[in-house]
Amino acid sequence: MTREFTTHSAEETIALGRELAPLLMPPKLVLLRGDLGAGKTTLVKGLAQGFQAAAEEDVTSPTFTLVHEYRGSSATLYHIDLYRVDTPRELETLGLDDLKSESSVLLIEWGEKFPRFERQRDVEIALERISENERKITLSE
Repeated sequence: MTREFTTHSAEETIALGRELAPLLMPPKLVLLRGDLGAGKTTLVKGLAQGFQAAAEEDVTSPTFTLVHEYRGSSATLYHIDLYRVDTPRELETLGLDDLKSESSVLLIEWGEKFPRFERQRDVEIALERISENERKITLSE
């Protein structure tokens, strides 16, 4: 099943994340697709709020740390950024398989770089920049 949404501001993208949270109940592996600046982390801000795992201002891009963890009452979110990970060996050292549990939601940016995530994913959310503030967001299950 595929659903499409259009947002016209960062605030609308965050609000959409809050609305999508109930569709992503754990355990889930979610691929977040989109170019740099497409709004992936902005969407995660709303997802973290929707899971009551973090406040909007506490969610930041894991570009350099690679993994951020946000614990909520119904799920633990792992926001993962693989932009700087280039080889399967580097990927292995992250221990992402250890993060999978009955209460985890793995939100993986740049996961399409590794075919295993294409196969393992439960949901894919693609963000496309239409204009400065407008985003087309497609959720595929």
